[in-house]
Amino acid sequence: MENSILTGSDEYRRVLSLQKKYSWELRKSTALDRISTLERLKVSLLKHREDLAQALNKDLGRPVATGGYLETDSVIHLIDYTITNLTTWMESTKVTELEGAESAYIRYESRGVVLLFGAWNFPVTLLFEPLVTIISAGNTAIVKTNEVSPTVASVGAKIIKETFEEREVAVFEGDTSVSNALLELPVDHIFFTGSPSVGRIVMAAAAKHLASVTLELGGKSPMVLDENYSIEAAMPSFLFGKYLNNGQVCISPDYALVPNNRIDEFVDTFKNMIQRMFYADGKFQPDNNAHIINERGFDRLKGYIDDAVKRGATIAFGGSTDREKLLIEPTVLLNVAVDSAVLENEIFGPILPIIGYDEPADAIAFIQSKTKPLAMYIYSDDEMFVNEIIDNTSAGGTSINGWGTHFMEQTLPFGGVGESGMGSYRGIFGFRELSHSRAVAFAKASV
Repeated sequence: MENSILTGSDEYRRVLSLQKKYSWELRKSTALDRISTLERLKVSLLKHREDLAQALNKDLGRPVATGGYLETDSVIHLIDYTITNLTTWMESTKVTELEGAESAYIRYESRGVVLLFGAWNFPVTLLFEPLVTIISAGNTAIVKTNEVSPTVASVGAKIIKETFEEREVAVFEGDTSVSNALLELPVDHIFFTGSPSVGRIVMAAAAKHLASVTLELGGKSPMVLDENYSIEAAMPSFLFGKYLNNGQVCISPDYALVPNNRIDEFVDTFKNMIQRMFYADGKFQPDNNAHIINERGFDRLKGYIDDAVKRGATIAFGGSTDREKLLIEPTVLLNVAVDSAVLENEIFGPILPIIGYDEPADAIAFIQSKTKPLAMYIYSDDEMFVNEIIDNTSAGGTSINGWGTHFMEQTLPFGGVGESGMGSYRGIFGFRELSHSRAVAFAKASV
């Protein structure tokens, strides 16, 4: 379908006006109507699956054969899951326990126009999965692709233009000036994935128009290893989560809390397994891993390592860097000063500080000293230990003895808390997040 790339404030306002008008019609759409729209999107994604894989390779260095298709396939899986369940999700909820009303129900209505910002680290998944949710709830969308991964952004924009009329979904490309201009629009809801610092800007902009927001941010996501849990058993899933996309994942483990008497064992096991994953003949093989997104990201991460070492940290493994190739070797830091930049900021890269603890209370105190994370990982077979950590901390979601389980499960909500975000999506929770729950009550007949 024709949907030209739009630029300029006048064009933004024109599209907003078009979508505002159409949203009143779209809110009355049936499950079959929305399913038809989702099927159109699925066809386009399958058509451009190879284009997206090549674009991910160009922007992020992600190998086409082993990782180029995973993002698109994830979106397709969500579309299929949504199609299967949407009719049930859209049904009104009858309220049976009433005090003053004769009868009542809750109906789920679209919010209206949703402004969606894509993210660069998973530029397919984090653009189209929220869009699937937005569509399922009967909303229109104004989409801003992420300029940091420009090739994927271009393919994503092409898919949107081919699939939708601009009154349904319109797409804008460009730098942060475009994002800032779009934030001035009085939309009904904003969906943003990114850093807490930009999340604050988005929330402030939403406040001007009292728009609701979904913020998926990130933060210092800890891994906590129990005294008695097998490090050999924990390490494969931990390393996968830590070094997927070279650590540029919002739910990547940020640091590891390890019993002091097991740190040497942890480091030795790390070395053995990471070398099998990313090394050949003792040399780091970058072709098996994505590179750092750009020079700015490289300099930030290199600065974390240099600052930690300057403050007394030791490099137990890795540490080599190549700015020209945007490569940083998987790096383990020990004896890290608590005021080091690597412990104050979300790392979002292949650096792993290991923090020792003696008692569970010490690990809890350290987690409590940081902002609330998007994810937490606990490796333990001791139910009392697991409950003690969960009861005394807060996180958007938690996985036990594995990585990302809470994220991959469609029947669970995914989202942050505090500095790691607000609101949740995936499955029915995304549908409800992008819907307004409207109470309808019938008064009792007067006698």
